[in-house]
Amino acid sequence: MAETLVLIPGLACTARLFEPQIAALSSGRNIIVAENPRDDSIAAMAARLLRDVPGRFALAGLSMGGYIAMEVMRQAPERVERLALLDTSARPDTPEASQDRKRLIALAEAGRIDEINSALWPRLVHPDHLGDRALRDVMLGMMRETGFEAFIRQQRAIMARVDSRPSLPGIEIPTLVLVGDGDSITPPEIAREMAEMIEWASLVVVPGAGHMSTLEQPDRVSHAMELWLNGH
Repeated sequence: MAETLVLIPGLACTARLFEPQIAALSSGRNIIVAENPRDDSIAAMAARLLRDVPGRFALAGLSMGGYIAMEVMRQAPERVERLALLDTSARPDTPEASQDRKRLIALAEAGRIDEINSALWPRLVHPDHLGDRALRDVMLGMMRETGFEAFIRQQRAIMARVDSRPSLPGIEIPTLVLVGDGDSITPPEIAREMAEMIEWASLVVVPGAGHMSTLEQPDRVSHAMELWLNGH
């Protein structure tokens, strides 16, 4: 039976976030991209994933997807065979981050998608990729596909997320913790903190990547995930 790999996109992202990895890792695997635009809490997003995906699976989430993945590990750890936490954090939202999210929610409520994209873009990618128009268009396209209402729900869910650090030592499966070396949203020291709290964790820092590592350095991320899936 083919292995099932579940991929969880981040805020305002779709399956396009993982297009390179789906292409690289699909041979012999059943790859499912989780849906997270319809629910208004991280717990509900995790519960939907567990309802939609049968049996046991390997699980990988980026950014908000990582918050959902850690919630899946609290709700049904027996369902997950391997875990990958990509460019994410186990910490709760800070007051400063929540205030910034409220500002972005106000822009979304006003339908000002270009301003949201302009505000987020410099934080999402490595400085070397700030001029990458094609990548920026992908990010804008995913945001438009997600839509304002889902964007607002996701932001509110992120603001209300729990502190996942107390549950990390209880994770007892092979875990990949991966982060771009230029990730300014969830920087390498945050990834290192998670990796040190999970006994079977491997830390991979990806050169030349920011928060969107799967798209910025697709070959390096796919290679790290292939090794993780194959038990190396």
